[in-house]
Amino acid sequence: MNNIRDEVKELGIGFKVRGMRQERRMTLQDMAEASGLSKPLLSQIENEQVIPPLATLLRIAKAFNVPLQTFFQEADVTQKCILVRAEERRKKNRRLVNAAVPPPYSYHSLAYGKMHRHMEPFLVEFEVQEWDDELLVSHEGEEFLFVLEGEIELRYGDQTMMMGPGDSVYYDSTEPHGYVVKGPTRPRAVAVLYSR
Repeated sequence: MNNIRDEVKELGIGFKVRGMRQERRMTLQDMAEASGLSKPLLSQIENEQVIPPLATLLRIAKAFNVPLQTFFQEADVTQKCILVRAEERRKKNRRLVNAAVPPPYSYHSLAYGKMHRHMEPFLVEFEVQEWDDELLVSHEGEEFLFVLEGEIELRYGDQTMMMGPGDSVYYDSTEPHGYVVKGPTRPRAVAVLYSR
């Protein structure tokens, strides 16, 4: 847990959220109304106590009217081309939910240094667990996922799809969707999110 917290502090998502809220002279109540998230959850995010899932970050980004990548980029980087070496993929985030359901995956931003991008690529590592309806999320935009290894089950609306190495899926993220591991190998995939 300490390693995860250290990595999140390095990314500084909570501090960025607080700074952006304060720049806009918004109270936590204002932010809660704009994002549809609770004040306690927003406070926990700002204080680096909770690591927000991508769907939650998208709601915060929409409330601030900024792109999702704002939370993953370095403020002083202006290069047009960013190369991220395998050993540099240290900026890791893990989804935590305030429920009995364990985190379904961890994700690493693959382009955190590139500013003004329209896509958000991630390396996703799935956790082995049983399906729970609380794993379903929905948010604005579109997603693409390419399975590198292992097997996963995608639940999308009323559809259930099995996916293995080499399989890919592209879908509208406004429909409730979620993944669960199938098989003994811990799956890994590349995901690309696009938020309008």
